[in-house]
Amino acid sequence: MNYSSMSIIDIERELVTDLQLGLHASEVARRQREFGKNVISESKKRTFFQMFLEQISDFMVLTLIGAAIISFLLGEKQESILIIVIVVVNAFLGIIQEYKAEKSLEAIKKLASVHARVIRGGKLEIIDASELVVGDIVLIEAGDYVPADMRLIEVNNLKVDESPLTGESVPVEKDTEVILSDNVPISERKNIAFKGTYVTYGSGKGIVHATGMQAEIGKIAEMIASAEELQTPMQKSLEHLGKVLLIMILAICAIIFFIGISKNQGIFEMFITVVSLAVAAIPEGLPAIVTIVLALGMQRMAKHHAIIRKLPAVETLGITDVICSDKTGTLTQNKMTITQVFVNNDIISLESKLSPSLERMIVYGVLCNNAKITSERDFIGDPTDVAFMHWATHYDLSPHRIIDDYQKLYEIPFSSERKLMTTVNSINGKKFVITKGAFEKVLEISKNIYLNDSVHPLINSHKNKLIEANEKFTNQALRVIAIGYKVLNDDEELDDEKLEKGLTFVGFVGMIDPPRVEVYDAIKKCKNAGIETIMITGDHKNTALAIANQLGMLNYGDEAITGTELDNLSDRELERRIKNIRVYARVTPEHKVRIVKAWKKQNKIVAMTGDGINDAPALKQADIGVAMGLSGTEVAKEASDMILTDDNFATIVKAVEEGRIIFVNIRKAIKFLLSCNVGEILTVLLGALLGSFLYGHSVNPLTPVQLLWGNLVTDSLIAIAIGLEKAEPDLMKKKIVNHGLIDFESGIMIIFQGILIGFISFAAYHIGYRMNGELLGSTMAFMTLTITQLFHAFNIRSENYSIFKIGVFSNKYIIFAFVLNFFLQLGTIIHPFTRKLFDTVMLTPKQFIIVLLLTILPVLVVEFGKAFHKE
Repeated sequence: MNYSSMSIIDIERELVTDLQLGLHASEVARRQREFGKNVISESKKRTFFQMFLEQISDFMVLTLIGAAIISFLLGEKQESILIIVIVVVNAFLGIIQEYKAEKSLEAIKKLASVHARVIRGGKLEIIDASELVVGDIVLIEAGDYVPADMRLIEVNNLKVDESPLTGESVPVEKDTEVILSDNVPISERKNIAFKGTYVTYGSGKGIVHATGMQAEIGKIAEMIASAEELQTPMQKSLEHLGKVLLIMILAICAIIFFIGISKNQGIFEMFITVVSLAVAAIPEGLPAIVTIVLALGMQRMAKHHAIIRKLPAVETLGITDVICSDKTGTLTQNKMTITQVFVNNDIISLESKLSPSLERMIVYGVLCNNAKITSERDFIGDPTDVAFMHWATHYDLSPHRIIDDYQKLYEIPFSSERKLMTTVNSINGKKFVITKGAFEKVLEISKNIYLNDSVHPLINSHKNKLIEANEKFTNQALRVIAIGYKVLNDDEELDDEKLEKGLTFVGFVGMIDPPRVEVYDAIKKCKNAGIETIMITGDHKNTALAIANQLGMLNYGDEAITGTELDNLSDRELERRIKNIRVYARVTPEHKVRIVKAWKKQNKIVAMTGDGINDAPALKQADIGVAMGLSGTEVAKEASDMILTDDNFATIVKAVEEGRIIFVNIRKAIKFLLSCNVGEILTVLLGALLGSFLYGHSVNPLTPVQLLWGNLVTDSLIAIAIGLEKAEPDLMKKKIVNHGLIDFESGIMIIFQGILIGFISFAAYHIGYRMNGELLGSTMAFMTLTITQLFHAFNIRSENYSIFKIGVFSNKYIIFAFVLNFFLQLGTIIHPFTRKLFDTVMLTPKQFIIVLLLTILPVLVVEFGKAFHKE
């Protein structure tokens, strides 16, 4: 039903309500039972079981479960139980962190709960907006959020900011006139106030005709809920890594199996060996390590005003190439601020002293004003009106006292046709007409000018000076508001047309929504890190360019285009020019989706900010959707990956930096685990290949339990500690070139370091075997392998910097893990019970010194390699 095209009487009859009395309590209760609450249905909350299944659906985790099942069927119950325990613990860690994020989001929602003033049974009541029903008669005024879709039946200079719904930043003037056409877009339905929009000016009354999911905001929310969830780059990378590892492990196991069979080893015995090797080769601890590192990063980000809704988003932030940011409230303060003033024929700044002429102008700006005072320095209402109030407090003038002292007698409200607002106030017993509005309009109706505390005729030389100063202001993208006044005779009538004539021009102000102070450094940090920062705004192009220039966003050759110009570009043309366009002005949320898609076509990881309902598709489309916690709609928050609790661009950059630390550390942890696993595989492979040649039969230098101990205890504890490494000095001074977890160069290093560990471990086996047989050889290989891995952690801490430059003791977690693991490893050979469990023997001091000398070799080789590479 199109309520905008129906008369008020028809709507009253259709919705079975009473315009004067409203609905009765019994009818309200019946309608609530029938239609439900006035709330936006959120995406269905996942059950604990669903969350658990999501956590274990990763390819790597499924591979682990498969390995556990095979181990169990082959009688290796200890191994299978250990693997399953790790999988379950990992899943619980992920569930806990996502649950915490959802709880934080719910807390924000509670803070943002909306109330409504409603007429029920002939009485005015204030209720929670969720209790509204179709047919309720609701009152709204400046400062209110519209609580439901409602057909307006009364308006008093009502203006509504519909940007959350339409993306249009200019408040819409509302009326009650019937719209005859049926196919009018939302932005032109002037007799409807929509749920979730904000009243900036005036007041009104309306009949609720749609609540909850039937409201326009609800329809959009329903569309968003059905959108497909995309995999993050890390999820894709881990899945690819898991598949590659599985293929390689199966190939190596097949080689070892057939070598063993050819050497007359038993088929079942060789099958047990290769399964054990496969279990050891799979980095069982990797999913848990990634989850723990992401979860800790998630907690750190929350302390910096960034709530991450899903764990993988933490890492995706670290490889972000492009941040597309809204201007208003994110790059700027979302507070119109008077920055320059023209008074007494001169341009002055806010640092100037308070002169009588300036004080007069401030008082007039406060009086010709409809902003509401909530406290001595807090105001709500039209941004321009609020700016004048803050201007007064800057000079320690009290708007409250000014308004009390000089009573308002009459008002001609602002209209977009006149571009003026006028009040009549009683000042010292006289009636003062005060007008503020567009510079050219105030100048046009002025005949005098106020200079040096006296009134003078407004001659051409004065006009030229005023016009010249106005041009300077507009060239700086300042919004110019002029003020004029006149004094009425006691018997003069208050005629609207006559009041706005023959004024004395006092001066004008230039105002702008200034950049947030902390954003300057954030933009600079992005540039150094190779991250593109793009401004997207519904504001004018000149204003956007002025802010972009102030923030240092623009480089030589960068462009700024409007939404209209964007519409004229084909997708191919946009993709060709996308890298040079730094500012998008007068754009709609639909344009945001195109911008994201164009950047993603360049294989870039894109973060997009948004707060409106129509921003939700762009937030979903982006790799990282960033919603505003303070000004954002619930629909935008539901569609996002990250929520800023302070709506601040600098918080995004801080989160990107934290994400980059995590991404780099996860890379290091994976390199550590894989190089250690290559070392383990090579040790076993060398035993199978060289055993017959060296000892007359194939040997297995490491037992399945020893391999599992190395993987699950030694490697995992150290890998977690690596994941907590601090940022390297140049972290935010270079671009992330490769989005994958392992690139070609890393692969070569993993193989090289793994070969080094493998050969050293087999050398220890060989020395022990020659000294006193297989048991001593296996013990020395086991000790050498695990202790080598402990030392190898120090190699991994930095790809380019020496361990001595970054500081041996600078990561307390690695020191703790090293010491703990070292003593745990000693425990495997000291006590009779552990010796039996791990198939080890006690080492003599001489044998232990040999082990220690071998374990230090990889550190020396890698340190030499870093020094050589640097040269």
